[in-house]
Formats: sequence, C-alpha cells, structure tokens
Amino acid sequence: MSQSNSVQIPACAWTRPIGQGWEKPYTVRYASNLDDGAWHGAPLGGFGAGCIGRSSKGDFNLWHIDGGEHIFESMSACQFSVFEQVGEQSQACALTTDQTLANWRSYPQNSGTYAALYPRSWFKYENVFQAQLTCEQLSPIIANNYQETSYPVAVFQWTAHNPTNQPITLSIMLTWENMVGWFTNTLKSPEIRIRDDGSPVYEYQPRMYQSAGNFNQLTGNEQQLAIVMSRDVDQPKEGDGQWAIATSLNPYLWEVFYHTRWNPEDGSELWESFSRDGSLSDRDDETRSTGERIGSAIAVRFTLKPGQTLQIPFVLSWDFPITEFAEGVEYFRRYTDFFGRNGQNAVSIARTALKYHRSWQEKIQTWQAPILDRSDLPDWFKMALFNELYDLTQGGTVWSAADERDPVGQFAVLECIDYRWYESLDVRLYGSFGLLMLWAELEKSVMRSFARAIPQQDDRTRVIGYYYTIGADIPMALRKAKGATPHDLGAPNEHVWEKTNYTAYQDCNLWKDLGSDFVLQVYRDYLLTGATDKAFLEECWDAIVETLLYLKQFDLDNDGIPENSGAPDQTFDDWRLQGVSAYCGGLWIAALESAIAIGKILDRPVDLYQSWLAQSRTIYQDKLWNGTYYRLDSGSGSEVVMADQLCGQFYARLLNLPDIVPIECLQSALHTVYDACFVRFSQKMGVQIGAANGVLPDGSPENPNATHPLEVWTGINFGIAAFLMQMEMKTQAWTLTESVVQQIYNNGLQFRTPEAITAAGTFRASHYLRAMAIWAVLLMFDRR
Repeated sequence: MSQSNSVQIPACAWTRPIGQGWEKPYTVRYASNLDDGAWHGAPLGGFGAGCIGRSSKGDFNLWHIDGGEHIFESMSACQFSVFEQVGEQSQACALTTDQTLANWRSYPQNSGTYAALYPRSWFKYENVFQAQLTCEQLSPIIANNYQETSYPVAVFQWTAHNPTNQPITLSIMLTWENMVGWFTNTLKSPEIRIRDDGSPVYEYQPRMYQSAGNFNQLTGNEQQLAIVMSRDVDQPKEGDGQWAIATSLNPYLWEVFYHTRWNPEDGSELWESFSRDGSLSDRDDETRSTGERIGSAIAVRFTLKPGQTLQIPFVLSWDFPITEFAEGVEYFRRYTDFFGRNGQNAVSIARTALKYHRSWQEKIQTWQAPILDRSDLPDWFKMALFNELYDLTQGGTVWSAADERDPVGQFAVLECIDYRWYESLDVRLYGSFGLLMLWAELEKSVMRSFARAIPQQDDRTRVIGYYYTIGADIPMALRKAKGATPHDLGAPNEHVWEKTNYTAYQDCNLWKDLGSDFVLQVYRDYLLTGATDKAFLEECWDAIVETLLYLKQFDLDNDGIPENSGAPDQTFDDWRLQGVSAYCGGLWIAALESAIAIGKILDRPVDLYQSWLAQSRTIYQDKLWNGTYYRLDSGSGSEVVMADQLCGQFYARLLNLPDIVPIECLQSALHTVYDACFVRFSQKMGVQIGAANGVLPDGSPENPNATHPLEVWTGINFGIAAFLMQMEMKTQAWTLTESVVQQIYNNGLQFRTPEAITAAGTFRASHYLRAMAIWAVLLMFDRR
C-alpha cells in the first residue's frame, strides 16, 4: 500500500476522453467492406489465443475468439462497475458511457481519459467519484517471448486513491456472461461466393446466445477467488472450453463478494444489491442453463483512509484450446503447450496471471523503454509504433501448438477482415517488419510455410473476381500451380498452411512480384536476425530455386526480366501494368542478387542467376528511366509517377546488396515521388493525408476514376517513409509518416488501421496487415 496515486501513463500514449465520439470519422469506401464504426480500443489476449476489444466508451465490443472470425457487438453484461460511498452519499455506475442494462446507470461521457500504448491501456476516471480511480489493462505481450505472449488472458490492475480528508468506501465489480459454445461456425462447410468487389467470401454463423448446458462455479484458495464459466462436454471441439474471472483475496484490506448465476439480459437483482452498498449476495448456484443466458460477478469492497492508495487486480481468462478450419481440420492453440488441451484450464491461467502480472508489466516496460526513453523520436511516432502491433493479436491470428517440425508452432495473421486469408506475401513485404524485429521465430515460421507451399499444386479451379467487377467474361483459373509462390497461406474455412492461394480476385499464379517477394523476405529474415541461421536458408533454398525458375517463364522476350501481362498481376491488383515494370522489375533484380548471396552462403551454384542479372540491369535502366523518374512500365505509355516504383532498390540497400539503379537516378526518382505523390497531390486534394500510389508529375490523376492509383495506402506510405529515411531524407520521412499517423488516430481509424484512405474521408480494408510497416521506419532511422 502506497501513500500516493502513482499510476504512470506514458506521455506518448494515444488518448481520448472517455466516451467522446468523432464528428466526422472516416467511413467505408465500398458498402460491402467492413465498417464497425470508430469505437475501437487496444485488444486484450495473446497471439493466436483469441482476443477481446474494449473501446474508449468502456464497453467490451470486439470478439475474435474463433480464429479468423470477426464479431463486433457490445455485450452489456460484460462490464466493470464501481460503487462509492462518502459519508451518507453513495452512487454506482457501470463503467461504460454507452447504454447498459436497463436498471444500471451508465458512466457520464467525457469524465476522464482512455489511453493506449499496446499492449497496455488505461482508463482514468475523473469528476464523477471523489476517489481517484485508474484501471490499467494488459496481456503479457512481450518481445522475443514465445510462451506468455500466447496466453488467453487479460489483467485489469485497479489503482484507487483517496485525495480527500474523509474515508471513502469503494466497491469494484466485474461482471461477465457465460459465452461458452458461442464462438464457432454452425456452417461447417460454408459456400464460397464472389462479393461485389470481386473477393471470395463465406458466411459465418456463430452460435451466439445459445447457452443451454452452460453453468458457473465458484472456486478458489487462500490467495484467490474465481468463478469459472463452463458447459458439459465429453471431448472439446471449437468453441468448447471455459471463461473465468478472478481476483486476489486479502482480508486485511478488502472484502470479496460473488454471484455465480444472474440474468445478463436484466441484471436488476444484481444491481439492487451492488448499488445499495457495493456488496453481492454471495450466491453459489451451479444450475445448468436450459437455454437462458447466465452471468457471473465478483466485487471487491474496501475503505480508503484520507491519502491512502490501494491496488486491486482483476483477471479475465479463457480456455478454448481448439481452432477448427474446415470441418474436422483442427489445431490446438499455442498456449495449450503450457496449460493442457482439455479446455478446463481457465482458472489455472487466471491464477498464473494473478501471480505474475506485475512481472509481466515490468517485462513489457523493459522491452518498450529503450524506444520510449529516446528523445530523438517524436511521441506521435512512439505511440503509433506500438499501437500498430495490435494486429498481431486482433488480426484473426492463429498460432498452433508446437511439434517436432515447428518448434514454436505455426503462425499466421489475416491480410484483413475483408480479405480473410492469411499472410498475403505481397502485403507482408512491408507489413512483416514488426514481427521480424520483435518475434523473429514467428516470422521465420511464416516463411517456412511459404517454402513448403511453393512445390505444391492444387488442381482445383475457380472464377477470377476482378473480371466480374469490370463486367467482362469471367475466366476460370487453376488454384495453385507447382512452382508458383502462393499469394497467401489460406483461409479460416479451409486448411490454413496447407491449402494456399485462397484469394480469387486475380489469378495469383500469374503475378510477377510474389516469387521475388519470397526470396527477398527469406534473405532479409536471415540477415536481420544475425546472419547465423543457415538451417533456415537451407529449408528455403529448394523453393527459391523453383520459384525463380517459375517466374522466369514470364520473360517472354528473354531479355532477363519477366514482363507484366497487362492484367493487374502484382500487389496493386486493380492496376494494369504492361511489359517491364519499375515495381516488379526492381523486385526481380533484388531477388536475383539475394539468391546469389544465399547460394554463396550455402555453396550452391548461382551462375544462372548471374547471367539473368547481367541482362536485367541494363534492360531495367534503358527501358524505364525517363530522365527524372522510372516509368510505370515499358508498355502502357503511362507518365504516372508510381510512389513505390523503387521498392526493389529499397530492399537492395536494406540487404546490403548492390544498388539496382545509379545513385543520381535514385535520388531524382525519390524526390519526384515525394513531390508529385505527396506534396502536389496534397495541394490538388486540399488535404494532406499521405502519398497517393500514382499520379502525374503535377499531382493530378491520370485517370480520375482510377481506384488504387489515387488511394493512399497506409503501409505503402510507411514503406516509402522508410526508403526516404534510408536515403537521408529525414525531414520528408517524418512528414510523410506523421501525415498518415494523424489520419489514423485523429479520425476514428485507431485499432482498425485500413489498407487505403482517400481524400474524400473514406477507407477500405480495415484491420490491415501492411500498416505494421511503420517498424521499417524505425529500422531505417537507426541504420542511418
């Protein structure tokens, strides 16, 4: 017990008045895309364990408990509430500014501050209670940690301080609904259809509100009290398991009350007791539900003397050990390596949290401190750097239990919720820097999955959605060609890691960047983790050889560089490129250099790559350089300045490889990109939101009706900012990065960062993987 309120919220944390809305938040660009609104907060839960979101209103509203599936709905019964009595005056509030249960009083809007610096977040309550109350929320997300980072648990550390000259009695209550069995798809083989934007989708029908057979039990020991929420099952399947809420016992400092069975659709009985004096009825009722919904509650009541401070921990844990993809395709989650696989371990997880949560907090602070303590990094950058890691928890993440082949398990994050397939390789070319820099073994596990997939063939065919969107004849295409680098590692309704190339918007067997992307990321992951893991390179070498040979077949004129086909056949998959392109051609040259470097490390023959490289370098410069920047391609005649035209050059310098282009051309092109795509585009649009993907040199659109060229892609912008930083254009790098960060965090896009934003205040594809490219900005800043 301390004598002052010592809660320290980092100065760089993102803050928002509790319950304050947005006057004009970004809205979705296409009606079919996901738009849950602006109420998103930092997620709680470990990687691949399922996660929960709590917004700055105080409500729990995001439920990613079923791997890869998204539910956004405020659950009124899942809540913290506070009772306070000072003298003869008392009051009680549920700590959400949103509408809560009918008899419960909501918390007043703008009465305090929400702050977030992932994986920690805070609610600081002000001007309602006479006591000073702060709740810190965290899960044990710790860099270079492959155990606790997987735990399905959330800790709520309450700090209560009495600044007055009279005693204050407080009671803090955590209520939770038994939702066991809700989070699994009742459609075990959902039909796949093509959405209006050309993307493949399937229907998700969870077992929401189906509580028959659920029951709650009181448990505990001398140190802790918990309520475990379960249902009777013989052998757990997806959705089966437990929830638990728990707190510490300390009879010298506080009283603990409980109620194991109340009606979460009403709550009047519970609230009558709590709002009267902060107590509960200590009801212990294990009656099974016959269909009615049931809740549980724990309350901690204590009295603070004038000037006194007390800290009370609450824990929420869950144990849903199985992720099921297609029917019968089941994986145990990573955390089950440490807590068992029977779905009966929620209390054990909660007890672990109560024992170690202070250590977890210290470990989080220790790995973040070297960045937070730096005076050479702006606060807004520190804030976004950590908060953008939210997607590693919230991105539909799956992380399997370990085995002999995969000693830390297999890992994957969705491209986004709208494009619900895993680890899109073109997207993670920039978007994987955060994972690589902080959890390198998970990064390597992803690349091993791609290496295993390259030799595979999938003879199924499907329609290509892009042609549907433009009203053309819809061709059929092979799912996965042998030797082709897959676009993604599959989707939650099939078999992730085994059935790849789920996306059907384009025929990814024809893409001209994926093979290069694979080679570059393999070599990058080797170099940036110490350049000692030759076994990793060995595992990937055969796939490198096969995919480069596959990609070379698209060099139809045998000039050394594969040509783009005139169909959108790269990451900008709505943008037609023809002939040799600056984007794909540069990646190809950098990939050849990487393959040569890898081959020399492994003592493998590289003569073929050297011969291709000798041709490629001359062709690239001769066909694409226009004296100021590199042309979009050699075949379209377009004069567009493509923002990411020299991505291959960025990677070449990143990997200490020879430059792809002469230094004077590089500098001219990069200055032109910044001027046209950012400065002049901003002037034309009347708003500074970031760099457009491709505009004419004066900042105007080549085609005002184009989609991808006129969008500002958050992750591409961070990648370009990293390139600017690499080339000593520090001021431009910070300006560009800040413009995008401000759009995200000032306009209701926080913790759902989209792929694309527009000058009209619209976005596309929220919860997007590529935005973690912001970590590349830090990497390049530190390598200057």
